[in-house]
Amino acid sequence: MLMFSRRTLLTGSLALIFTPATGALAQQFAQSQAEWSQNYEAVSRTRVQRTSTPMLSPDALAATEQMIEYYRNIAARGGWQPVQGVQGLRVGSKSPAVVALRQRLIITGDLDPAAGESPIYDSYVEAGVRRFQARHGISSTGTMTATTVTAMNVPVEMRIRQLEINVNRLRSLVNGLGNKYVVANIPAALVETVENGVVHTRHAAGVGKIDRQSPLLSSKVVEVNFNPFWTVPASIIKKDLIPKMQKEPNYLTDNKIRIFNGNTEIAPSQVNWFSDEATRYRFRQDPGGELNSMGFVRINIPNQHGVYMHDTPSKGIFGDDFRFVSSGCIRVQNVRDYIEFLLKDTPGWSREQIDAAFKSGERIDARLTQPVPIHWVYITAWATPDGLVQFRDDIYNKDGLGNAIPVASRTPTEPDEEMFLQN
Repeated sequence: MLMFSRRTLLTGSLALIFTPATGALAQQFAQSQAEWSQNYEAVSRTRVQRTSTPMLSPDALAATEQMIEYYRNIAARGGWQPVQGVQGLRVGSKSPAVVALRQRLIITGDLDPAAGESPIYDSYVEAGVRRFQARHGISSTGTMTATTVTAMNVPVEMRIRQLEINVNRLRSLVNGLGNKYVVANIPAALVETVENGVVHTRHAAGVGKIDRQSPLLSSKVVEVNFNPFWTVPASIIKKDLIPKMQKEPNYLTDNKIRIFNGNTEIAPSQVNWFSDEATRYRFRQDPGGELNSMGFVRINIPNQHGVYMHDTPSKGIFGDDFRFVSSGCIRVQNVRDYIEFLLKDTPGWSREQIDAAFKSGERIDARLTQPVPIHWVYITAWATPDGLVQFRDDIYNKDGLGNAIPVASRTPTEPDEEMFLQN
């Protein structure tokens, strides 16, 4: 019996377009195939078109239910065979393994059957791989990386099970969403703003580490704080700050983090860092978008977990495939667009006024006239009516499909230079 470790099963966040047998999806797929036949070169370096359907919506639920049947059809026809000897292949490579790679891409609709059986890794194959990667949450390089190989070798039966699990999640979430809301999908590390049934903006996100997970919640965004102070959470004081100060006594001063005993500020040199004394004090970082851990803005969400959303000075994380980097709060890419969406119905907060608040450096609070519903959810598989189906890593091991470690190590990381950027 072929056995797969959890790492093997979860490293690839597979997203496929399956060849439907009937209905509207079949017509859409046929159109897609025709476009491939008309001009491969024109699409060889393009990305998958983003759907306007929210990942949390009745339409997504219906499409995901249909996709289960399509995957069962693939399984009934024997599924797909693991690809071997393809890691590192790219445009210009020549190998017998490319023939099997072509077949693998054809089965999942990423490559037109007319592409043939050539052993050359040409622009057609590169285009198929890019499409495959784009629907995995993997950087669309067009090169067969180790993550891409692992994704292709996840068996169809596992993908069917993931779809079944997530259909149940979607069913429990889609009722009563309202006209305007925000969804943060933790496994996808992605935020969508939704209005009138369509996606208004999408934002890459930095979410909780495996050992400091972002919680599941439903609440409302009630306030936006421009140029906020950051009060260091007690968990970070104990886990990160004390060990950091033992190694680098100037860290707090260099990062403009002050220590308070009540309302009295005390110097770092007055604290015994080789004891738990620091846990009795309050630590506050001065405002300043280039240094403050919350960047230029904090988005307040009343909840029992004490978490919120915010900007970050560490923008580089948004270009990574793996964005499980925080202590539970969620960092949002292109946060000004997000703030504009939240404040659009609040008088006095045009985009120009938002930009001015960022630039001023002053502490300003904007309370939403109409609080916006927000949902932090855990969805590892979903589909949309255009025939697109996506899978993401079960990073927190909530799908229950294995007991081994997932993609990332569960071992907590040592405090580093971005310790205070992990909120």
